[in-house]
Amino acid sequence: MNGANHQMNAVSTFPFYTLEGWDMKPPVTDDLPLKGNTVIGNDVWIGQNAVILPGVHIGDGAIIGANSVVGSDIEPYTVVIGNPARQLRKRFDDELIGIMLKFRWWDKSIEEINELIPILTCSDLDKVRKELKKRLA
Repeated sequence: MNGANHQMNAVSTFPFYTLEGWDMKPPVTDDLPLKGNTVIGNDVWIGQNAVILPGVHIGDGAIIGANSVVGSDIEPYTVVIGNPARQLRKRFDDELIGIMLKFRWWDKSIEEINELIPILTCSDLDKVRKELKKRLA
């Protein structure tokens, strides 16, 4: 994501070096803002037209509302909306979030995931909590 950065410590931010016909070498790395890697966790739902800025880390299971602009890190299993994106709520209580982060269903084999689908799509969160706890024991 950092390859498209523009030099912001000069009077022009135009990247002349990217186009033919201009006599400019690329600026040195120290002259470009470096925000770090953008990391999007597993099982994240990103709504239509959402913008994720460079260097942001989005935790597993997060939901990003449509048209949101995400400029800071998002905790796992958190719902954010708006511009700038702000936390609306957590998807689950802290115990279930901890179970989900420990269980890491996305790292399971295809066979295991197929077996887990009825649990992963169940809206009875107490039942889900009990079943996943059993499988973690």
